[in-house]
Amino acid sequence: MEYSEKVMDHFMNPRNVGVIEDASGVGQVGNAKCGDIMKVYLKIEDGRIEDAKFKTFGCGAAVATSSMATELVKGKTLQEALEVTNKAVMEALDGLPPVKVHCSCLAEEALHAALWDYAEKNGVKIEGLKPPVDDVDDLHHMDEE
Repeated sequence: MEYSEKVMDHFMNPRNVGVIEDASGVGQVGNAKCGDIMKVYLKIEDGRIEDAKFKTFGCGAAVATSSMATELVKGKTLQEALEVTNKAVMEALDGLPPVKVHCSCLAEEALHAALWDYAEKNGVKIEGLKPPVDDVDDLHHMDEE
């Protein structure tokens, strides 16, 4: 399996690993099939993401996508952060092997779950934000129905 240099870099030297103690929003998503679990913490001030951290239990691609996703949302507004899709994460990493694409979905969903948590706690509406899923595998089943 071939990984890009960027994927390897974010796996070997992940950015933003850790916990934000007084996080504004926290989202956790897993994938029962591969056992990956990703937790994203966001610090939000004045409608902007000041900081983002993550804890990921999973393969190298899961760590790399978490790292890149948290990098991409820093400094963005909530609406801009919602536009950080799995596709954007993959492009920023110069692609992922097809069997690892689900890892980028995990990053997108964990990020959206953290945004949802923040929105719920603060009575904020983020246009286009959907309720989070616990298992990204459920998403594929929803697409098929």
